[in-house]
Amino acid sequence: MWAIDLLIGAMTGILSGFGIGGGTLLILWLTLFAGMNQLQAGGVNLAYFLCSGTPALFTHIKNKLVEKNAFLFCTLTGVPACIFASIAAANIDVSWLRRGFGVLLLFVGFKELFGKQTKTEQTKA
Repeated sequence: MWAIDLLIGAMTGILSGFGIGGGTLLILWLTLFAGMNQLQAGGVNLAYFLCSGTPALFTHIKNKLVEKNAFLFCTLTGVPACIFASIAAANIDVSWLRRGFGVLLLFVGFKELFGKQTKTEQTKA
């Protein structure tokens, strides 16, 4: 079983580095197949993200793919939001966290499938 876990970890790390959402897949793997509860899976995902996201960030900075103003805004708003969310998550029933995560995945999925593309997105495709 550890070999499959290692393979899943490597694949989700690669996807995370590309910005595809490997962390979401990792949480699904940990909760549905590895038997971990939602809070533990979220904690593992956060620690894992630091390991996979840091090299990806440095690579994107080196390739000049990071907008400094967006990075600053996201950092200044994201850190307090993460602190608030972690306190809230510790006080919310796990079943509600799972439902909320499921709704979020459905929303993002439907938006990606049925959302209108802008002209710049259409030219990239």
